[in-house]
Amino acid sequence: MASLPTTMHGVQLTGHGDFDVLKYATDIAVPSLASTDVLIKVMAAGVNNTDLNTRLAWYSKQDGESEDASWSSEALVFPRIQGADVCGVIVAVGESVDKSRIGERILVEPCLVKANGETLKAPWYFGSECDGGFAQYTVVDSTHAYTINSSYSDVELASFPCSYSTAENMLYRSNPQQGQTVLITGASGGVGSAAVQLAKARGANVIAITSKSKAQQLKDLGANKVIFREDDLIQALGKSSVDVVIDLVAGEQWPKLLEVLKPKGRYAVSGAIGGALVELDIRTLYLKDLTFFGCTVLEPEVFKSLVNFIEQEKIKPIVAKTFPLNEIVTAQQVFAQKQHVGKIVLTIPHG
Repeated sequence: MASLPTTMHGVQLTGHGDFDVLKYATDIAVPSLASTDVLIKVMAAGVNNTDLNTRLAWYSKQDGESEDASWSSEALVFPRIQGADVCGVIVAVGESVDKSRIGERILVEPCLVKANGETLKAPWYFGSECDGGFAQYTVVDSTHAYTINSSYSDVELASFPCSYSTAENMLYRSNPQQGQTVLITGASGGVGSAAVQLAKARGANVIAITSKSKAQQLKDLGANKVIFREDDLIQALGKSSVDVVIDLVAGEQWPKLLEVLKPKGRYAVSGAIGGALVELDIRTLYLKDLTFFGCTVLEPEVFKSLVNFIEQEKIKPIVAKTFPLNEIVTAQQVFAQKQHVGKIVLTIPHG
């Protein structure tokens, strides 16, 4: 194998703020390896809500402050290379990793429980608490580099890790059974469209909430029924008609999500793009015996399950647009417009 470079191209987040805090650099040091790490040549990396949210300090619960503006509620260390969705190839390994792993095509599990050769006290998010995939090379503990055997392209595979593992985690925890009804909010986004496919793979009856312009695309993915954002949920579905809600939106309609849940229904949430503060009538929660799942940290079985779904082609990639890494600002602007279905993916230059 040819010797590896000592510097690389990448995008550094230099602070919280507007697009001007994203800096494309050509002289970033290639990361070094701890004993259990692998060095990955990044081939493609997906764009996510968390990239924008982290840049804007959205995760901070203190208005005007950014000291807790990360997934772990700790201050970010700048500069930071973001990018949680990575498809790449292992090009070097730490001293404790079998050298046979060099050359493996991999996906990175974005929710990390090991880093720097140690088990973490609290999980890190790839590209948040540590550098991620918006660069030519990245490093991760070998336990989070999953071998993938697939005919899908690098760009297609980079559409899976973050959004599909998030969706799989929500479904794993809320556990819809074959024939049960699953309602998915924000169904045209990366996580939502993944949830449609993964719920269908479980044999569920899927109802997707989206805009009128995206209705057919959601039906093509397998949604049994599509209702629109402006529709009244109770009129459209009826009270106590849904077994599971997969919610990525929250916002003003949130109380109605609980109204349409059946007694002993399950509600799983992993996003709040419609508004983080909601109104809960606690009587609805206890009188209907509802179960709530807040979903961020992946259960241990989730990413392996996702890889199996991909390799068996029970789910398919949905790539809306691609951009080269140095056009990350344009990619994030297009992403923020929410006019796409599926993922926006960055291609990484090599050579």
